[in-house]
Amino acid sequence: MKRVAILFLMGVLIGGAQSTDEQYLKNFYNTALLNGESYEWLDYMSNHIGSRLTGSVGAQMAVDYTKEELDKLGLDKVWLQPVTVKKWVRGAKEYAYIKTETGNTNLPICALGGSSPTLPLGITTEVIEVKSIDELKTLTRDRVEGRIVFFNRPMQADLIQTFEAYSGCVDQRVHGAEEAAKLGAAAVFVRSMNLRIDDLPHTGTMSYGDLPEERRIPAAAISTSAAEILSAMLSATPDLQVHFKQSCGYRGKVDSYNVIGEIKGSEKPEEIILVGGHLDSWDLGDGSHDDGAGCVQSMEVLRMFKVLDYKPKHTIRVVLFMNEESGLDGALKYAEEAERKNEKHLFALESDAGGFTPRGFSFDCNDEQFNVISSWSTLFKPYLIHYFEKGGSGADVGPLKKEGTMLAGLRPDSQRYFDYHHAANDRFDAVNKRELELGAATMTSLIYLVDKNF
Repeated sequence: MKRVAILFLMGVLIGGAQSTDEQYLKNFYNTALLNGESYEWLDYMSNHIGSRLTGSVGAQMAVDYTKEELDKLGLDKVWLQPVTVKKWVRGAKEYAYIKTETGNTNLPICALGGSSPTLPLGITTEVIEVKSIDELKTLTRDRVEGRIVFFNRPMQADLIQTFEAYSGCVDQRVHGAEEAAKLGAAAVFVRSMNLRIDDLPHTGTMSYGDLPEERRIPAAAISTSAAEILSAMLSATPDLQVHFKQSCGYRGKVDSYNVIGEIKGSEKPEEIILVGGHLDSWDLGDGSHDDGAGCVQSMEVLRMFKVLDYKPKHTIRVVLFMNEESGLDGALKYAEEAERKNEKHLFALESDAGGFTPRGFSFDCNDEQFNVISSWSTLFKPYLIHYFEKGGSGADVGPLKKEGTMLAGLRPDSQRYFDYHHAANDRFDAVNKRELELGAATMTSLIYLVDKNF
C-alpha cells in the first residue's frame, strides 16, 4: 500500500508539473497572439528605418531604435557593445546586358557583398559557363582568361530541407570569384541562391581569400530567370558578348554596436541564457525576414517575461548582433568580451531563418542534454511544433560553443525563405503577422523550459 501511495503521489507531482508547463506555454502563445509587440517593432524597423547594411545610417538608426525599445521594457540592464566593422557600399545601380545584332538583352544583376567594382566604363567580354568550382578547376587559363565566368549551379529542388539545398551551391557565391581570378577571369556572375525562377537577383557575401587587391575581380549575382536565358543563348552562340558595370567597394572602417538587454536571474544570475538575431541586413530590401524578424522575436521573449511577471532563475539576455552578413564582427566581439569577463553561457538560441510558421528547433548539444530537451516536444504538439532535432544552431551564437554552451536555432517552415533571402522583395509585406508572433511564443516557451530545467 505504501508503494502504491508513493507512486500515486509521484504521478500527481509529475502531472502537476506538466500542467504548469502547459499553462505557461498557453500564456506565452496567448500573449504573443493577442498582445504582441513584435509585428509593430518590425513595422517600424522595416518601413521607417529600412535596410540596415553594416556601417550605414540605417544600421545606426536600428541600433538607436532597438535600444530605446528595450529601455522601455524595464529590464535590469540595457547597453551597447562597441564593434568595429568594415563599410561596404553598393554605389550606383549595377547593370548588365547581352550584346546581339538585333539589340541588347538586359540581365538583372546585383553586386555581391564585398565585391570590387568594374572599371568606370564597365567590362565587355565573352562569358564561359560552369556548374561548379570543381568544373572551373578543370579548365586551362587560356580558356578562362579575360572572360566572365558564369557559375550556373541551381539549388537542388528535390531537397525538402531548403537550407541543405542552399548549402549545396553557396560555395560558388562565396569562393567563385577567388577561384576564377586565379585563372585570370575578368569577372564572375553567380546564379542567385533561389529556388524560384524570377527576375530578382539575390546578393550575399563573397570572399577573395588571400588574393591581393590588384587581382580581385568584380562579382555579381544574376537572377534565376536571367541565368536560364544566358545559358540558353550561350548554347546557341558560345562567343556571346556581355557588357557589365558596377560601382561598389569598401569605404574604410566605422564604429557600430551590438544591442544588449537582460533580466537578472533570481537564483543563478551568473549563468546566462541568450536569445538573439542579427540587426544588420543587406540593402536591396528592408531585411524583414533576414533578420528583422529574429531581432523582434528575441526582444519579445524578454517583454513577455516582464508582462507575465515571470522571474527567471538564470539571467535572460537578448543580443542583437551587428554584421552577421559579412564577417560576424558582432558575434566575435560578443564572444571575446564574454570570455574576457569569464561569463558563463548556459544556452543560446538564435532566430535567423525568417519569420515563417515555426516548426521547431535544431540543437547543438550533447546527447544527455538533448534527451532532456527532446522530452519537451509533447508540450509543443498543440501548436503543431514537431521538429526537435540535433543539428546546427546559428552563425551568431556559434562562437559561444567553445565554452560548452548548448546552442539552438529556431526552425520555421523554410519552403519560401529563399524566395526572399538577400533580395529586393525581403520587405515587411512578405512577413505574416501571425506566423511572426507564433515564432516569438515558441522561442519564449523554449527559453522558459531551459530556465526551469537546467
